Amino acid sequence: MNMKRKSPRKKGPIFEVARRLAKNKSAMIGLAIVILLIVVAVTAPLFYSYDEQIIKQNIGNRLQSPNAENLLGTDALGRDLLGRIIYGSRISLYVGFTTVAFAFVVGGTLGALGGYFGGIVDNIIMRFMDIFLAIPGTLFAITIAAALGSNIRNLILALAISSVPGFARILRSSVITVREVEYIEASRAIGASDARIILNHVIPNALAPVIVHTTLNVATIILTIAGLSFLGLGISAPTPEWGAMLSDGRTYLKTHFYMSLFPGVAIIMTILSLNLLGDGLRDALDPRLK
Repeated sequence: MNMKRKSPRKKGPIFEVARRLAKNKSAMIGLAIVILLIVVAVTAPLFYSYDEQIIKQNIGNRLQSPNAENLLGTDALGRDLLGRIIYGSRISLYVGFTTVAFAFVVGGTLGALGGYFGGIVDNIIMRFMDIFLAIPGTLFAITIAAALGSNIRNLILALAISSVPGFARILRSSVITVREVEYIEASRAIGASDARIILNHVIPNALAPVIVHTTLNVATIILTIAGLSFLGLGISAPTPEWGAMLSDGRTYLKTHFYMSLFPGVAIIMTILSLNLLGDGLRDALDPRLK
């Protein structure tokens, strides 16, 4: 009896990327920390009341060292530090991911158009990107905050605009590499429209470096937010934010150092995990490492 042996099913590119990423221990540690941060941020309202425990002052409970009731102690206004750090993760992750999502969509669209069409379209788009690149992102955010006020919406707007050129330039260079390959020429030959070619063939095959840049850019945005809030130009009180908490703890470094220590650890762990994940994605998406 002749039985045909089934050929093994070929694994897709996403599976291969995931397999290579799973082999990178540092990247998996970074991914685990990022997932934990997201879960903690999403579930924070289940454990803490924002109005009663996070922003409400309790002077009788001020400057308590870490104890059974307040695991990380309390700040100068009697608010629970652990709860404020957890809610601070909601602010940092929300601003970081929202900012990068906006910059990814706008910058990626402009970069794809410039890289695919080239010529005058590319020159016009890239010259505008050069103008924005000439303005430091932090300085632009400070200017927006000073002109329009230091709230979350204005902060996202300023940081997103300053992040657009980076995404545009990276995707443009990837699209320039992809647009001349055989399957793009074949799509043109059968009469596919430019929009269809860009959306279905060019962008999906040019996204690898942009994905890495996205992960690393979230870390940069979170660090910028903390820096601006530390200087008093970011998210205003009483909203819990890690940089502002660091600034509040400066006065008590000699007597209650934990007020600055724990927010600082939160910033370090978040930035480190995102960078580890970004480096792992870069290695997993690099075809030369197959």
